[in-house]
Amino acid sequence: MASKTVQTVCVVLSAIGLFGVIICCALPEWFVIHRGDTEVHVGLWKVCVKPSTGPQVCGTYESTLNVSPPHSTRALTVISCMLGVLSLVVLFFGSDFTTYVQNDTKPKLIRAAGGGLLAAGMLVIIPVIREISGGVGLTKGASIYIGILAGLMLIVTGGVLSYLARSSSSGGITNCFGNRA
Repeated sequence: MASKTVQTVCVVLSAIGLFGVIICCALPEWFVIHRGDTEVHVGLWKVCVKPSTGPQVCGTYESTLNVSPPHSTRALTVISCMLGVLSLVVLFFGSDFTTYVQNDTKPKLIRAAGGGLLAAGMLVIIPVIREISGGVGLTKGASIYIGILAGLMLIVTGGVLSYLARSSSSGGITNCFGNRA
């Protein structure tokens, strides 16, 4: 695999992972609670109540459940989104298929992007795992699974970039199957 191909695949995978983190953060599907004939969908930002015979009604935590919202989980997922966007931009500008920066600084940008993607993946995995262990007896919603997959995708992409980003004579990422001496 050529250097440009690896970087293109990493850009695409990190964009998909970032999109998954944004969906995980926005959807009100972290937990689903069944109360008789109604379903309560709990998210980070709002709670939606759907009776079996009526329309879905959404509101804030305070107006619906009379509990405080998960501020730390919100903060970690929003920071993960921002760090993911920043890392994706750095990865795009530092890739071999762009000419925005000089060749001698590209490996440093790739390493920085890899570390940022690793951190963004961890910042979304930590609150998802914490909410899974804290929500005993609740049905897990789609956002939990989306968050796990997106976090793992960002971690794997960041790990691949960090592993493969080494200085070479051309200043880019070395070939995956090439000489490592």
